[in-house]
Amino acid sequence: MIRLEGVSLVFGLGTPDENEALRNLSLQVNPGDFITIIGSNGAGKTSLYNAIAGTHAVTSGRIFISEDAERAEREITREPEYRRARYIGRIFQNPLLGTAGRMTLADNMMIYHRKGYRGLKINLNRGMREYFRSRLSDLGMGLENRLGDNVELFSGGQRQALTLLMTVLSKPNLLLLDEHTAALDPRNAELVMRLTLRFAVEYKLTVMMITHNMKDALERGNRLLMMDGGDIILDIGAEEKAKLSTADIIKRFRAIKQKDLASDELLLG
Repeated sequence: MIRLEGVSLVFGLGTPDENEALRNLSLQVNPGDFITIIGSNGAGKTSLYNAIAGTHAVTSGRIFISEDAERAEREITREPEYRRARYIGRIFQNPLLGTAGRMTLADNMMIYHRKGYRGLKINLNRGMREYFRSRLSDLGMGLENRLGDNVELFSGGQRQALTLLMTVLSKPNLLLLDEHTAALDPRNAELVMRLTLRFAVEYKLTVMMITHNMKDALERGNRLLMMDGGDIILDIGAEEKAKLSTADIIKRFRAIKQKDLASDELLLG
């Protein structure tokens, strides 16, 4: 699905402000994976997404994708972000970023729907409106009756749920969730998370989800990644993850940091 091979991302290379956001990172994302990603601020989580989505060109390393089981893996290291957006969906923490507020709900739905049927011309006819209404009813928010309303009239929870639905309907090969429930109130956060898990199963999605909620990271998905210093320091599968507690993860993190500190002291003599 997605493979990163020795990827580094350095900002301000060769300057006093040089910052290595990703350090020789390698990762294999398999079809159907639901990967939760944890790490402190500055660990490299969003930089990983930026590298995958093409938001920032990597400094070194290679990125490959296989768009479906029948196609051979191909390199996309230098492919621009707008091209990758055809098969990589991304939802941000800010619920306002995924929708065009001054456009109607119907127009927003059309934009994403066209992405899912690349190369086809689709008209907003009666049949399409009924299709949108049926999909919107899945959200349980009454939005199926508001196709003519501008999206700026909707609440943050409604807009994030709508962004999730539209992104899913665009049929992404990979869905990147960047703390997509963090800015919502508890009720809407739980609703959007339930929809996320449901859509992942119904639409057979491959998902990567950044979260600061350790409980969500342990309970959701089939893999858990922990990042630190621009690299992946833990990659835990479903069977092992099911046996771990938050305290276990913290212990592992501290053990790795102590080991790194001891190695640094040895190198410094």
